[in-house]
Amino acid sequence: MNCQFHVIALKTPIIHPGDDLTARLCDAAEIAGGFQDGDILVIAESALATAEGAVIRLSDVDPSQMAKSLGTTYEIDPQLAEIVLQESDSIAGGIPGHLLCFRNGTLLPNAGVDDSNAPPGTVVLLPKNPDGSATRIRLEIQTLTDMYLGIIVADSRTHAMRLGCSGVAIGASGFCGVGDERGRADLFGRPLQVTRSAIADNIASAAELVMGEADECIPAAIVRGLGLPITEEEGIEGIEASKCLFMGSALNGYPAGVGTEQDSGTLKKSPAR
Repeated sequence: MNCQFHVIALKTPIIHPGDDLTARLCDAAEIAGGFQDGDILVIAESALATAEGAVIRLSDVDPSQMAKSLGTTYEIDPQLAEIVLQESDSIAGGIPGHLLCFRNGTLLPNAGVDDSNAPPGTVVLLPKNPDGSATRIRLEIQTLTDMYLGIIVADSRTHAMRLGCSGVAIGASGFCGVGDERGRADLFGRPLQVTRSAIADNIASAAELVMGEADECIPAAIVRGLGLPITEEEGIEGIEASKCLFMGSALNGYPAGVGTEQDSGTLKKSPAR
């Protein structure tokens, strides 16, 4: 990978259901100077989902009793809670305003259902098949421009114990989304044992800096100069919840007798002996 790169914002008109998103992105790229071989194109999941018609009007939703209960407990519109239930594999919990959900092996708020940048009274779902959509758009751009790109479908997410959102890749095509650093030596010659590089997530976060979260109308960005090989790969390698440090700890509980004691439900350090 190269030691420097730059990010180019692609500004478009507002995306509506049924729009040809690939054509919109190609038009925006042409204004910015066109695509180049090796570019990584990052696309906001909300723009992709909207173009694919994944928009639901809240007034059309009849909330179930469970949705009403969740709405009361977590201070959420019961119609929104019903959509979240339908989009989730299971509900892990929540805080006021948000449910924490399992969906397709990923833990995320409100199952990715979002009313930001959605028309009033509606919400936008996550794309049904972000990897497949990334491949489709990659091949369409290749046909239209004869340029070989990588594609990322990006969402903005919060992270454990961190304030604010950063980019995360929920779909990818055309390059390796996770690098394997295991076996390489560190500064002192020790071989790395577990290190992986979240290449697609890091690119998504870089693009988010120019794409924004509000009324910028920048649903995509080109990340140029990374020097990543363009391949036919699709998808991003993940891990199951039990092997995740954060989720595994939550699911398995803190092991007893490891220098801690429980006091009124609060985990405290044991006094020095």
